[in-house]
Amino acid sequence: MRQAAIRRDPVEGQEIAETDLRSQIAALLPDLRGFARFLVRDRTAADDLVQDALVRALAALDQFQPGTNMKAWLFTIVRNAFYEGARRRKREARALQSQPIESEASQPAQDDRAAISDLQMLIWTLPPLLREALILVGAQEMTYEQAALVCGVPVGTVKARVSRGRAALATAIRRAEGESAEEHSEPDT
Repeated sequence: MRQAAIRRDPVEGQEIAETDLRSQIAALLPDLRGFARFLVRDRTAADDLVQDALVRALAALDQFQPGTNMKAWLFTIVRNAFYEGARRRKREARALQSQPIESEASQPAQDDRAAISDLQMLIWTLPPLLREALILVGAQEMTYEQAALVCGVPVGTVKARVSRGRAALATAIRRAEGESAEEHSEPDT
C-alpha cells in the first residue's frame, strides 16, 4: 500500500496528509459542479469541466500551499480550464472557417449518409460490452492493450469481444440487407 505524502502547513506548522487534501477536494465537488454549471450552462459539459479540473488539480497537488484556501485554488483551476477550452474552440472554429469549402461532388452522397445511419443503428443493437469493445478498437482506433486498460479486463477478453461484436454486426448487416432486398423486390405475377 502506498503511504500518504505528508506536507507541512507553512502557516500553522501542522503536518497535512495527502489523503486529507483529497478529502477536502471531495467535499468541494458539489460547489465545483455548481460553479461549472454556471460557466457552461450544460450539466454534462459541466461534469466534463469538473473532471478535467480535478485531473489537473490532482496532478498539481504538490503545488497547493497548505494553509491557503483549497476552494479558491480549485475554482481557479475550473475557471482556467473553462477559458482554455473556450480559446481552443475559437481557434478550431477559425481553422475550420479558413479551410476551403469542398465542392458538392466531394460531399458524401445521401446513400452514404443513410448507410452510416443504418450502421450506427445496428451498432446500438449490440450488447453493451461488445459495442464498447468495437467502438474503442474500431472507431477510437485504440490498440487492444489500450482498450483493455480502459475496460479493466485482460487483452484476450477485449479481442474476444471485438471478434464477437464484428460477427454479430456482420450478421445484423446481412439480415438488414436481406430484409431491404425483400422490400424492394417485385412480387411474382
